[in-house]
Amino acid sequence: MAFEIKFSRHAKRRAKLYKIPEHEITSLLKNLILPEGEHQIIRNLPDFDLPIKIVITVESNLMTIVTCYPLKKAYNNESLL
Repeated sequence: MAFEIKFSRHAKRRAKLYKIPEHEITSLLKNLILPEGEHQIIRNLPDFDLPIKIVITVESNLMTIVTCYPLKKAYNNESLL
């Protein structure tokens, strides 16, 4: 299923603040198949020392990125999905 990916204004501002390229986030999300609802995704992106947390909501064929930011605290590897 192909999702339309949309950034919230907050997510665009966070991406700009932390210098996270929007194309990196969209390329990561294009390959995911997720049920409807809110999801938190933690992934390592190239050129970043810290993992990036992405919070998204999925509604029918629309995926909205609510926020994205680097994780500065330790996290549990089991929570990556």
